[in-house]
Amino acid sequence: MNEDILSPRVLLIDENGEKQGEMPTDSAREAAVEAGLDLVEVSPNADPPVCKILDFGKLKYEEQKKKNQAKKKQKTVEVKEIKMRPNIDTHDYEVKAKAMRRFFEEGDKVKVTLRFRGREMAHQNRGVELLNRVKEDFGELAKVEFEPKLEGRQMIMILAPR
Repeated sequence: MNEDILSPRVLLIDENGEKQGEMPTDSAREAAVEAGLDLVEVSPNADPPVCKILDFGKLKYEEQKKKNQAKKKQKTVEVKEIKMRPNIDTHDYEVKAKAMRRFFEEGDKVKVTLRFRGREMAHQNRGVELLNRVKEDFGELAKVEFEPKLEGRQMIMILAPR
């Protein structure tokens, strides 16, 4: 901007957006000063570089506003955790399933953790059956991102919304 433009000749666009043509950088700077605005290099890689007469502070403000607007629309995906036991009752399962459905509708991933205690470790097949049931129930709503896997005393599966 202004004195930092090193190119000897530039293509000038005035404050109204009209192309003024190619001219020496000094005369373009003078035109910007006359208008009471800044000379800003818009496209430095062009031949000759394109410079525009505008209010630099206003330009930075508009860019910041656009960036903030884009940030607002961005959705961060969270991983919600649902903890179960292998001998979960039907009503308890339905309550957990309702919560999982809500998480998928909000666009979040769900980590299903199945914790085994004591002798339950001998019946890991029940845990696999339960996680397969979860997989079947949410087949149309979510896809399996991480297949069921035993880690120590717990079995973990991660589902992501479709």
